[in-house]
Amino acid sequence: MGAYIVRRLLLIIPTLLGIMLINFALVQFVPGGPVEQAIARAQGGGDVFGGFAGTNNDPGADDLNTASDSRYVGARGLPPEFIAELEREFGFDKPPVERFLNMIWNYMRFDFGESYFRSISVIDLIKEKLPVSITLGLWSTLIAYLVSIPLGIRKAVKDGTSFDTWTSGAIIAAYAIPGFLFAILLLVLFAGGSYWQIFPLRGLTSDNFDQLSPLGKVADYFWHITLPVLASTISAFATLTLLTKNSFLDEIKKQYVITARAKGLAEGRVLYGHVFRNAMLIVIAGFPAVFIGVFFGGSLIIETIFSLDGLGRLGFEAAVARDYPVVFGTLFIFGLIGLIVGILSDLMYVLVDPRIDFERREG
Repeated sequence: MGAYIVRRLLLIIPTLLGIMLINFALVQFVPGGPVEQAIARAQGGGDVFGGFAGTNNDPGADDLNTASDSRYVGARGLPPEFIAELEREFGFDKPPVERFLNMIWNYMRFDFGESYFRSISVIDLIKEKLPVSITLGLWSTLIAYLVSIPLGIRKAVKDGTSFDTWTSGAIIAAYAIPGFLFAILLLVLFAGGSYWQIFPLRGLTSDNFDQLSPLGKVADYFWHITLPVLASTISAFATLTLLTKNSFLDEIKKQYVITARAKGLAEGRVLYGHVFRNAMLIVIAGFPAVFIGVFFGGSLIIETIFSLDGLGRLGFEAAVARDYPVVFGTLFIFGLIGLIVGILSDLMYVLVDPRIDFERREG
């Protein structure tokens, strides 16, 4: 198993390199880069994308075009020295290959640089936003397991009955609902949209959180996190429930279960004393992968809709603002976490079932 782990760890390097290279290459063709964003802010436009329409309300700007022979849209009237200084500040005075190699060398030392527009290091931004995303992903995963495992066991025991049929329809319908649509529905129904204002509309805590008692802080936290967790959990129920049901059905049909029943053991003892331990191996071992799926898949949409200041929202805002150090820093961290969790998932399978041997499978 040690050789397998070493090989997987070594594969992280080329995989991460490929992820970063593809995204870096795509970024080179995206309009409205950091220099154009800075130009728009310097001219008071606030949004670089307004310049792509070719609108220009300054009648004297055309007279200054010759003084600023720039390839940047919206740079009319700005001195070339200012444009050159911006390029130097953002590192765009170097060729793309050199910029990419410098970025990878810095990332290998976990030096992610500083945000273009926030005057704060990327690593500090990630440390600040990471707890929110981890909280959302962890609670969603735990709730999904707490609901899906008992429901899956019940469906396996009642296989083919009306209970199995209508619950299957319900969880498949829930799985088919997009997360963002369900989040908006929750806001409309329970956050003062058109019906009841039971839960807060945005944020993870109230404005007076620091003045609350310890018990009040806990209550306030769960009051704010209820709707985001429900919205991010809805799609995880179907997979886990059906996986639990199928695992139990496979175990129930095996000879040792028939033998246990023939000995006169109670049904509960058979299910939870024999079947549960074996059927839950694949479900428990998949916990890291499920957590990462919820963590990555729902963080962007859910955090944006509920105004949660997490990594997903940070990455979205950075992409809109063309804050490339933040974009590539979060991409690197996400990619690294995902690859490491993939290894941890394999280790979990071996831990819960020593009969699994990945080295023999590869051979």
